[in-house]
Amino acid sequence: MIVPVVLSGGSGSRLWPLSRETFPKQFIALVGDQTMLQSTVTRLANVADLSSPVVVCNERHQFMVADQLAEVGKSPSAILLEPVGRNTAPAVAIAALEAQADGYDPVLLVLPSDHVIPDSAALCQAVETGKALALQGKLITFGVVPSAPETGYGYIKAGEALEGGDDVTPHASRLTPYQVDRFVEKPDQETAQGYLAAGGYYWNSGMFMFKASRYLEELERFAPDMVSACRESLALATKHRNIVNLEADAFAGCPSDSIDYAVMEKTAAAVVVPLEAGWNDVGSWSALWEVGGKDENGNVRVGDVLALKTRDSYLHAESRLLAAVGVDNLVVVETADAVLVCPKDQVQDVKEIVSRLKDSGRDEAVLHSKVYRPWGAYESIDREERFQVKRITVNPGARLSMQMHHHRAEHWVVVKGTARITKGEEVLILTENQSTYIPLGVTHCLENPGRIPLELIEVQSGSYLGEDDILRFEDIYGRC
Repeated sequence: MIVPVVLSGGSGSRLWPLSRETFPKQFIALVGDQTMLQSTVTRLANVADLSSPVVVCNERHQFMVADQLAEVGKSPSAILLEPVGRNTAPAVAIAALEAQADGYDPVLLVLPSDHVIPDSAALCQAVETGKALALQGKLITFGVVPSAPETGYGYIKAGEALEGGDDVTPHASRLTPYQVDRFVEKPDQETAQGYLAAGGYYWNSGMFMFKASRYLEELERFAPDMVSACRESLALATKHRNIVNLEADAFAGCPSDSIDYAVMEKTAAAVVVPLEAGWNDVGSWSALWEVGGKDENGNVRVGDVLALKTRDSYLHAESRLLAAVGVDNLVVVETADAVLVCPKDQVQDVKEIVSRLKDSGRDEAVLHSKVYRPWGAYESIDREERFQVKRITVNPGARLSMQMHHHRAEHWVVVKGTARITKGEEVLILTENQSTYIPLGVTHCLENPGRIPLELIEVQSGSYLGEDDILRFEDIYGRC
């Protein structure tokens, strides 16, 4: 049995302003109609003996993971919630321990949730090769056959071809599995060109495959403190159905390290399976331009975009018309609350913008103007010192917490659907064009009893309008 372990803990800061800390790139449909998380699980459809995925994610992303997988008919066997990020080695250790909980010892297929891999058939073939080797006790890394002297990736140097490799991989010889000679850091341009000319070097994809027991055995050998912390955090975790909330203190005390550094660079059992499937980690706007569909002038245009005398640019409009005239090799990304403009060869510096926004305490680094919640979403429309206007969408059957505010009152106007509103001791049913007023200090709850999304306009007024002015008394989503 193969258990996909999907790592969904990244923040995607290099794709700001589309990707934000609370809504990173894996939850966005950057290439095609599916989000990157959805594509990660659906592209494995032809892998034999595949079980339901295990997803490791930040605890704030729990409901987005569940909802997005449900949209494509996938039900994870477990969603493991990290209270704090500790890199990939502990994340996979927790997944391996959870996979063994019922006495099984499956093969784990470790996949980042934010990669583009257009050739699913080639990926599935590589996975089948990896499975055969994992069952022999090998620890597999998938090395991407390089198409250019890329300086943004680490590389894997292949060693000796495995005996019998041609028997398990019916591909050309360069796709035969090899012992790993060594891992090498991101090179400079001249070194990368040398790797490409020499052959036998592969991009490090960050995808792995091994039996759960073998990974834990090697991790115990090289990082016993990490395994101990993971075991304690999982043993003390709170579980509800398939949701596992790791114990915070034990997990926070776990050493932080990647699979590469913690295990793969040290083990004698590392094997690289070459992969030629159009892989791209979409780690920057220039990478997204590379994989996007281009017009006759080499422009990738997304949304309401007009381009005149413009070439080789990435132009993305989210909420309004974007017009570009006479520019070349630019990235222009428009969202409701921010606009990014930069040359394609300087997109790696976008993360510095995010750092400066965080240092300034600005919400744009973390939140979109549209914020997703387990019950739906809200979008900020207008805001001044003592008032704020939001558009709120509540999914069918969903309900906000019973709550109260110390510093603000709220006016609600229903514009679509039906609302069941609890206001103090009173229960109201409101439909389109009806409204109500929630005075400061009054407990209240909003619910959608209908079969279509409920949409309403909320006008807040008061001395403080922050999202932390919420005192919850009852919440079906387990928030405090």
